[in-house]
Amino acid sequence: MRGLPPKLHDIAYEPGLVVPAADGSPLLTDHYFPLDEGDFPTLLVRSPYGRGFPWAPMYGVLLAEQGFHVVLQSCRGTGGSGGDFHLWRNEAADGQATVAWLRQQPWFSGALGTIGPSYLGYVQWALAMDPPPELRAMVIQIGMHDPHGFFHPGGAFSLENALVVAMGLTTQHRGVLRFLRASLRLQRHLRRAAVGLPLAEAYRPALGGPVPFLDEAMAHPDPGDVHWDGADVGSAADGLRVPTALIGGWHDVNLDQTLQQYDRLRRAGCETSLLVGPWSHQSALQQGWPEVFTESLAWLRAHLCDDPSALRPTRVRVHVGGRGTWQDLPDWPPVLRSRRWYIDTDGALTDRAPADTTEPLSFLYDPADPTPSLGGALAGGKAAQADNRPLEARKDVLTFTTAPLSEPVTILGPVSAVLRVSTDTGHADVFARLCDVDPQNRSTNVCDGLRRLQADDETSATLTVAMSSTAYRFPAGHRIRLQISGGAHPRFARNTGTGEPTATATRLASVRISLHHPSVLALRVADEVAN
Repeated sequence: MRGLPPKLHDIAYEPGLVVPAADGSPLLTDHYFPLDEGDFPTLLVRSPYGRGFPWAPMYGVLLAEQGFHVVLQSCRGTGGSGGDFHLWRNEAADGQATVAWLRQQPWFSGALGTIGPSYLGYVQWALAMDPPPELRAMVIQIGMHDPHGFFHPGGAFSLENALVVAMGLTTQHRGVLRFLRASLRLQRHLRRAAVGLPLAEAYRPALGGPVPFLDEAMAHPDPGDVHWDGADVGSAADGLRVPTALIGGWHDVNLDQTLQQYDRLRRAGCETSLLVGPWSHQSALQQGWPEVFTESLAWLRAHLCDDPSALRPTRVRVHVGGRGTWQDLPDWPPVLRSRRWYIDTDGALTDRAPADTTEPLSFLYDPADPTPSLGGALAGGKAAQADNRPLEARKDVLTFTTAPLSEPVTILGPVSAVLRVSTDTGHADVFARLCDVDPQNRSTNVCDGLRRLQADDETSATLTVAMSSTAYRFPAGHRIRLQISGGAHPRFARNTGTGEPTATATRLASVRISLHHPSVLALRVADEVAN
């Protein structure tokens, strides 16, 4: 809570108000408000994680002290609210029902904003599918709009993140003690859950039993499956006119969805802003909270209180890793020159493509000893960046590295690896990671991505592994490294190599993965950015 603006008002609150959901179920709601006369705008915060810590102090108390009515509500089936929780099906209708209730309150001025992180961002997009006329501002922090994209990025099941989210959704609204016990249970059982077969049964001891929405997500990997109808609410951005601030982190599990939201809002001509810091999903609300709260408050005051004085002058602000400073930009991604580095047989990244006759490079991926994950975009509290040398020492990890840089290289925007790949079974994942290697040979991950291969047996395929986006400066003397492997376990469920569905597979088979030439690392390179 350090580094925050001083409070402007003493406050009070009304706990346990009952708001009827769309089907009449009681939605328990707490109301925080300033103890001063006058009209104050209202902020709606809808959460499936309960209404206590940390939401009460971070949103209810802090925002009421700044001059807002804050309505903090437990989603249907959570935190004492009636009905049954569903991962997405009820949020749009229940949000509309809550706004209808707000219209009846004598303290409601008609000026409404929404705010919140993660799933609390999803419910904002759901409301924006048919935005009520009172809605004048949204602040979506590390939020998602597409549940399928969260569970199946690149075509593989996001196992560790799915387990962490399922644990939070099933226990956090029941109190801090139960949440802490569930967190410890997941930590104890994670390894066993991740290697057990079939996966749909093996995970259950880690969560204390089956979780229906997790079973359904695992069993439906196809985004076109009818199971996902209505889940993706990202189309709300396509015609939106509600000013919307987006906040993300370079190591946030929802970063790609945040950047997709920004692109759609810009194409629609909607007033928007983007802040991306050096944060993970958790650290954005911890170490990053002073920046996140200050940015959010400035947006809400500008659009709900007609006070734009604290808005920054540029639409986009990003933290540039490797340099450790913030950079203001007119838009994202900036228009930059593309630069390509080619993999070579000696483990080098070079400016020139090897001859087509150069022999491919290969490694054996064994799902019985899956390539482990180290750092990266995780929903839990593990470190996002780590020394990758232990990982790169494995025989199932290939690395390709430039010579020491004679001058700094700054990259801003999407990162990808365009690879020619073949396998001996047709069933494989390809994990690609960009790393910064310092003069002491410490290899630190910058960004990464995974793609499930859909090639036929022994058929070479060219595939693009999207490695998210970044803003990063490689200093002179450092080296740029591309890391290639067959997975990152348990962050992603391992590819069993048999073609069986992830949820029900009972057999394991090794696969040989080969990289053919030309295969490249593609970056967007900027001229040296001024401080």
